[in-house]
Amino acid sequence: MSSKRSYVSPLREQAAARTRELIIEQATRLFAERGYGRVTVADIATAAGVASKTVFASVGSKSDILNRIVDQGVSSSGYEQAMSALLAERTPESVLRTLAHGTRMGNEGQSTVHEAIRKALPVHEDGQALWERATADYREALHKAARHLHALGTSPPYPVKETSDLLWHWFGPTSWRTLVVESGWSWDRAEDVLYRTALAALR
Repeated sequence: MSSKRSYVSPLREQAAARTRELIIEQATRLFAERGYGRVTVADIATAAGVASKTVFASVGSKSDILNRIVDQGVSSSGYEQAMSALLAERTPESVLRTLAHGTRMGNEGQSTVHEAIRKALPVHEDGQALWERATADYREALHKAARHLHALGTSPPYPVKETSDLLWHWFGPTSWRTLVVESGWSWDRAEDVLYRTALAALR
């Protein structure tokens, strides 16, 4: 007795994928604008132009959506390509300039995602773990940058761990947000000043 194999329509799969993308895109925007705690699944459904049951069936609960936002933010940050460029540099000046520009591009491109995550932290059931997952690769990249600076032969005046912590202080998402979002600086100005601050301190 032969069993029937279910037919999966490529067009239907593509439509489902587009629906998921739209739901996540609209949820990210709403979380960033209103805050995670003030957004309901019904709000997300309305913004995406679908029914609430479609949100649950396609992506899951509000917490599931936030987890997807974190995962997509990490995967689309471009940090691996930026790190390849940084590790190819051979002077502290060029390393820090590349780091300033790479982190600027990542934060600028992911600003809505970062804001959505940040506003979720105070009300999320496990906000600390969420933030650590969202920033783990970022911190590791800056630690690699610190090791690279020390390997160039003109070691900064701090141990590698402290150099890594300082790079996080200058080039982590909080610094970019403080200057651009809270203080109204342009991305260009923030990039230039953070680069010059790091260079002066690590010479």
